[in-house]
Amino acid sequence: MSNLEISKDEIKDFKKLSIIEKLTPLKEYVKLLEKKYQCNFEELEDKVNNDPENFELWDSYIEWKAYQEKTNELTKKYEEIEHADSIRFVE
Repeated sequence: MSNLEISKDEIKDFKKLSIIEKLTPLKEYVKLLEKKYQCNFEELEDKVNNDPENFELWDSYIEWKAYQEKTNELTKKYEEIEHADSIRFVE
């Protein structure tokens, strides 16, 4: 059995790249929605509240909200990794 040497920074970089890989398509999709509706998420939310019977808009809002929440979650996780002082290994 051989030993593997890896630094804390290498582990952090790997984890951050893993998050970036998940964030990139989410952010691209949000850009498409911003372009389609010519607004940001908060502005779309206002449009939905003013026109609750527009089901296409409502569907896009629900989808966008999910992307927004996942983006926020992954960004928070990225920041936690960036500022982590220690790493614990689990099997």
